[in-house]
Amino acid sequence: MSHFTRIKTRIVERDYLLKALKSMGYRYEEGDVAIRGYGGRRARVEIKVPTGSHGYEIGFHKSGDSYEVVADWWGIRQIHRDEFLRQLSQRYAYQVARAKLEDQGFELVSEEVEQKGRIHLTLRRMA
Repeated sequence: MSHFTRIKTRIVERDYLLKALKSMGYRYEEGDVAIRGYGGRRARVEIKVPTGSHGYEIGFHKSGDSYEVVADWWGIRQIHRDEFLRQLSQRYAYQVARAKLEDQGFELVSEEVEQKGRIHLTLRRMA
C-alpha cells in the first residue's frame, strides 16, 4: 500500500519554485527522478528534495498547469508538512513578486521580516 500524498499547489513556474526551495535552504535534484517512501516504494517526479529522513524525500510533479507536492509524510520526521507548504507558498510568491516588479522597473529599497514571518518589501521606481 502506498503512503504517497499528492497535494495540489498554485505553483506554476519551475524557476521560481527552485528559487523558493533554495531560499528555504533545501538542495534539490532535477530531471526524471524518483522519490522514496514507505517500504522503498518510489514515485516519479521532476524535482526531488532530500529531507534528512532516511529513505524519504519530497517531490514535485507537474500536473496540468501547476505542480503537486508528492511525499510520504508519514516517514518524514524533520519537516512538518503544513509548515513546509506554508513557507514554500510564501517564498514562491515572494520570488514571483520580486521578479515581476523588477520587470516593471521597480528596485528593492528595503526588506523586513516580522517575527511571525510576514515579509514587507519597500520598492521604488524611478521615472
